[in-house]
Amino acid sequence: MSQDEIFQKVATTLVDALGVDEDEVTKDATLTGDLGAESIDFLDIVFRLEKNFDIKIPRGDLFPDEKLFSDARFVKNGKMTAEGLAELRQRLPFADIDAFAKNPSVKELSSLYTVETIVKYIEGKIR
Repeated sequence: MSQDEIFQKVATTLVDALGVDEDEVTKDATLTGDLGAESIDFLDIVFRLEKNFDIKIPRGDLFPDEKLFSDARFVKNGKMTAEGLAELRQRLPFADIDAFAKNPSVKELSSLYTVETIVKYIEGKIR
């Protein structure tokens, strides 16, 4: 399956899960900021991705557990520490942590979750 085919399937999944228009689902679109996903939607997205790609997505694999962001080793004064960024790189090798690291505010974490991030994740799972 090519990256383009994966993108098309991810886009369809997000249109179905979030009720957005197909033209809103671009590679750079963020799930929460651009597509309006809320925390409860992430469970639905994972379920639909598993079904549509016939894969298993372990809990916390695509979208890390909230405990990560309340751990004092990883977050200080609302920003991810160097140790926290290293943990994110390990847990989310498919995400653009370098861009996030320029302003590692926990409030900006949602910027990591773009359509492209999901495409890269899926690509890694099926290859």
